[in-house]
Amino acid sequence: MIKKILIGLAIFLFIAFAAFYFTSKPTATADGAFIPSPFALMLATSPTTDYDKTVYPNPHTGNKKVLMVCTEERNMTMENGEKFSTGNHPVEMMLPILHLKNAGFEVDVVTPTGKSAKIEMWAMPEEDENIKAIYSEYKTKFENPGSLSDFVRTSMNDSSDYVAVFIPGGHGAMLGLPENNDLNKVLRWAHNSDKHTLAICHGPAALLAAGTDGNKESFIYNGYKIASFPDAVDEQGPMIGYTPGAMPWIYGKRLNDLGVTIINEAADNTVYMDRKLITGASPQAANGFGKLAATEILKAVNK
Repeated sequence: MIKKILIGLAIFLFIAFAAFYFTSKPTATADGAFIPSPFALMLATSPTTDYDKTVYPNPHTGNKKVLMVCTEERNMTMENGEKFSTGNHPVEMMLPILHLKNAGFEVDVVTPTGKSAKIEMWAMPEEDENIKAIYSEYKTKFENPGSLSDFVRTSMNDSSDYVAVFIPGGHGAMLGLPENNDLNKVLRWAHNSDKHTLAICHGPAALLAAGTDGNKESFIYNGYKIASFPDAVDEQGPMIGYTPGAMPWIYGKRLNDLGVTIINEAADNTVYMDRKLITGASPQAANGFGKLAATEILKAVNK
């Protein structure tokens, strides 16, 4: 009897191990990159969101807008050379847009050179009708965005239409944005003209563009506290097959070295506002992040 029980237990453990092994391997894409494994998607994504349809009593009725800066790069080369198929996270894009639109603000989309905004479609909440609807409404803007370079050259300094700069998350925020000189100018423009800056999840990695010289003393966010996706959680990505290898660089530490304090330790619903910088920790924070951003921008506009 004991022998049969042990054999049964061994078979069960073998099946369980095999199931975990195959479901925790990243899934290959047509271009040779990888998206998260089925196991990782089960843990890290959801078919719905907690969007609460907040109604803002006195929405903006003028022409003020928010400039959303997205990545135009798809694949992140990991430390081991494998490529992670990323982009901007759809929940971290769409849910804040819903709140900003409810508050009366249109959102303009730009990428560094005007190439299409890349989106992590594997993270799209397919059962959330509100997210799917706003994605359909903005799909043309994502496919044909404006150019950040053109904005800086022709519109930035003279524009009073924009009240905030918004950088959504997704690992794609670490691609092409942290070293972008045009984003450096836009972040400093927003900071110096007392506009809000919004960044969620990995979006704060793009704030590094304001300190491309590595000088802590001149970094405009030196001394700020933020909510952001933790480096420690990124380190766990390969273990569950979320990423096909270790991160190529660690953005949180670079922000720390420039005087920024990250207040959260988990990838949770933490949101935080320090002066005019509004940040959120993860997709779980997207609803609270959008509400805080919409509320605070309304206050500033109506003042």
